[in-house]
Amino acid sequence: MKNKFIIILVYILIFFNSSLLSDDNDNVLKVGLLAPLSGEYKELGDSLLYSLQLALEEIDDRNVLIIPRDSGSNDKKKLNNAVKEIRSEGANIVIGPISNTDFNEVKKFNDMVFISLSNINPEFQNNIISIGISLESQMLALTKFIKKQKKNKTVILLPKNQYTDFIEKKLEKLNLKNYKIFKYNSDPKILTGEIEVLTNYSQRKRNLENRKKIFEDKEDEQSKRQLEKLEQKYTLGNVNFDSVIIIDFGSSLKSVLTSLVFTDVDQEKVLFTTVNQWFDESIFYENTVKSLYYPSVNYREFKKYKNNYFKIFDSFPSEITILAYDAIGLIYYTWKKNGKINSVNDFSFKGKIKGKIGTFSFNDKKIIQDLNIYKVENKQFIKF
Repeated sequence: MKNKFIIILVYILIFFNSSLLSDDNDNVLKVGLLAPLSGEYKELGDSLLYSLQLALEEIDDRNVLIIPRDSGSNDKKKLNNAVKEIRSEGANIVIGPISNTDFNEVKKFNDMVFISLSNINPEFQNNIISIGISLESQMLALTKFIKKQKKNKTVILLPKNQYTDFIEKKLEKLNLKNYKIFKYNSDPKILTGEIEVLTNYSQRKRNLENRKKIFEDKEDEQSKRQLEKLEQKYTLGNVNFDSVIIIDFGSSLKSVLTSLVFTDVDQEKVLFTTVNQWFDESIFYENTVKSLYYPSVNYREFKKYKNNYFKIFDSFPSEITILAYDAIGLIYYTWKKNGKINSVNDFSFKGKIKGKIGTFSFNDKKIIQDLNIYKVENKQFIKF
């Protein structure tokens, strides 16, 4: 299998480089790619190359040429050399860097434009545009959805970690109404107790016990029926919120969901939502949750992309690679529309642009994705 991937990768590099040699006129769109083709994240770098090959085949324009260079992993010297090599080949537009930690390095090349796959900041930064699925895009989609469901008391749950302050600042900028923030410890042993406080679990347990005592010594049929109903409950009384947004993922997200169910939060009355999901099927086995909603890219297109990728390369792509797929489409659209690309200002479009992952809009030098809302139910992802 490895030999097959090596052959494919060599083919891609030869394809890209021979295309560069075969066409030297000015009517050529040359796009650089900064990818970790060596080091810890080499597999991701290779996957980005494969993704761009798929995109080029769909665009089907021999005047679009990719110049891939190894940016390494956390290697400033290699990153700078890669950018210089791309520029020397005549490209002033680059897909990458992947991480926002490299932004300070590429900002120095102010005669070039970088389309980053990072999701940290949707605003144009000097010569960088980030097209990752930002928290801003996800929160806008969720708040719109929650409002449509006529919920007006939302709790935003976020873990206490190195990103907490960063997320809180982003939430402040969104100027959300009727929302409160609850921060929790990711340690499951501590988390459950914190969720009990949030949901007023102890008091609701007492409410139930006190209510049951009223009917326990009565012999009439109505009292017996009331007691029988109460015996089926775990708590009595509602929580003081009608929806939650959990800004978490993976096992930590599952721990929060489990704690909410354990504290008897009524899922018929409280809407469970989250972010940062890429159709992770492991959530199917979180049996305690009846339904979970989240904003995401177009599932049909994402599935089609993954299947096509697997058919050609006999492996599944990293989620981030579909962003590279869309990046080349966005660059190509801009180039065809303007005839050239000189700066990030060339991407300040009016209206919206449809991509594989969804629809982009550009307002006030900020890129926002129009995301769909999906529901996890009965081991399926259902577009809501």
